[in-house]
Amino acid sequence: MSYINYMKDFTPETVSGELEPLKVNNHLHTPYSFSAFATVEEALDQALEENVQVVGVNDFYTFEAYQKWCSGAFKRGLYPLFNVEFIGINQEDKKNGFLINDPSNPGRIYISGKALAYPSVLSDDDQRVLDDIMVLNNQRSEEMTQKLNDWFKEVGFGYELNFDDIKRNLTSGHVRERHLALAIRLLAEKHYHYTERLLGFYLLLFGNKCFESNLHSSAGMENEIRSALLKAGKPAYVEENPDAFAPSSVIKEIILKAGGVPTYPFLADAVKGYTDFERELHKVKEGLKRRNIYSVELIPTRNSHQVLKEYAVYLRKHGFVVSFGTEHNSPGKQPIEVMAKGGVPLDDELLQINYEGACILAAHQYLFAKDGKGILNETGVFIQERREEFFQLGNSLIKHVTCKKELHGVD
Repeated sequence: MSYINYMKDFTPETVSGELEPLKVNNHLHTPYSFSAFATVEEALDQALEENVQVVGVNDFYTFEAYQKWCSGAFKRGLYPLFNVEFIGINQEDKKNGFLINDPSNPGRIYISGKALAYPSVLSDDDQRVLDDIMVLNNQRSEEMTQKLNDWFKEVGFGYELNFDDIKRNLTSGHVRERHLALAIRLLAEKHYHYTERLLGFYLLLFGNKCFESNLHSSAGMENEIRSALLKAGKPAYVEENPDAFAPSSVIKEIILKAGGVPTYPFLADAVKGYTDFERELHKVKEGLKRRNIYSVELIPTRNSHQVLKEYAVYLRKHGFVVSFGTEHNSPGKQPIEVMAKGGVPLDDELLQINYEGACILAAHQYLFAKDGKGILNETGVFIQERREEFFQLGNSLIKHVTCKKELHGVD
């Protein structure tokens, strides 16, 4: 069932106009890219347990989770948002060594698309662009798997990884670095049951270099594996194919064609000293508007509450749609409720900003599904003078779903 079919009985008059904010997490990865969750259902169940009532799926390059996200969210009385994430490139910034929101790779830029159409409205040609990127990413992961096996032989480890098994058993078809790290950890724990032998294995694998993580911390050891084996200059590193990074202008066009809102993900103080692009907020504001980007997001778990508030309030004041999420694209259990670094709860103003952003995006998702146009004008600019109207509509949409007593049907 499509998103709009679930909303067919909606009219703004059926819901109270009260604007009391609900908890929102608008950036969650699922197993269709890499996720802390084993299934889509696990993510939605945790959101329900924590009373996070607006949930946005945000996988890399793919819309494959949308069907389960849509039916699962409505079944639980949660409001779903359909998002996607890309990694693009600005060649001029790369040439100039200019860091945007990738702290290690000049010119590389992460871009999210928020509130896309479901079912997808992309043309076959545009979908092929995304499919080709996923093929290239899988090819790189397969090459890294072979280099891992070569390294295993070099250090005297008598086992090897099978790429097809990893793809079939640990992924939903898209193999990323984190899947390889997971596969190595599982392989080690399968063959080395005693702490001393497991420690010896990792020391051997890492070239007798010490590591900081607890040996029995799944998340910690997978991060250690990535750092020691899969990153630039390490034994299994394979340089990424330049064709896997579309120009940011192409990514924005794909997002718009998919019915979504191009969105810039901030690092802010997640990086010591900030990146070149993000160092001065007034310049970021102008830079984003020059790029025709009027929606931004932050991942508060990596930001201090003070900096999070500074950025969110400033950007909201200057006309941007602001939303928050947690990603959950690394191993280990963590809350779905959005909090600042160190588990600091969001204050009332930040809760309101996050909820308003989700409402505006919900309005876009609904209007585009119903009428083919949402909160952006024909040139992709946010229709600022209708901001309050979009906020009110989105609030009604969300409350229509979350306030219902009965469960929606499932496909």
